[in-house]
Amino acid sequence: MVTNEYHLRHAPREYEHFYDQHRAHQALHQAAPLRTAPDPITDPEQFTDLNICRRDRLGGVLHEYSQAA
Repeated sequence: MVTNEYHLRHAPREYEHFYDQHRAHQALHQAAPLRTAPDPITDPEQFTDLNICRRDRLGGVLHEYSQAA
């Protein structure tokens, strides 16, 4: 729900940033257009130590996931 003019102008910019910086694209082998794909995890031991963080964007409409350090 758009609440005011600022929100109306902010939402498309936020989606564009998410689309270009974070969203994985199948045509780019799961990389985003403005960043390279991370190296695949090949060691099964690394799967047990994954710590994934989720950041909600646009009020929870979009979700950005990253591996915590």
